[in-house]
Amino acid sequence: MTLDLSTLLAILAMAAATIFTRVGGLVLIRYVKIDERRRTAIEAIPPAVLMAVIAPTAFATGWAEALACAATAIVSRRLPMLASVVVGVATVALLRAAGL
Repeated sequence: MTLDLSTLLAILAMAAATIFTRVGGLVLIRYVKIDERRRTAIEAIPPAVLMAVIAPTAFATGWAEALACAATAIVSRRLPMLASVVVGVATVALLRAAGL
């Protein structure tokens, strides 16, 4: 297997962009006063991103995926992100096994 120089540069540029955005967010948040309204908005981001990732699959496939998406959306309001994903995966697995 060979590695093209342009591919390597693209991978390094994407890694640098990822690191920059993560570290930049941590640095910039120090200068923002977090009141209750902003805290609520920030806490709403992970479930919103999760739904944005799984919703297209839920609507483009069958009932099992749609119901699992709904279950994930419901539990993501109370559970951490990883637990919400586990609930979604378990739900779709059980519904597929049941024949939906």
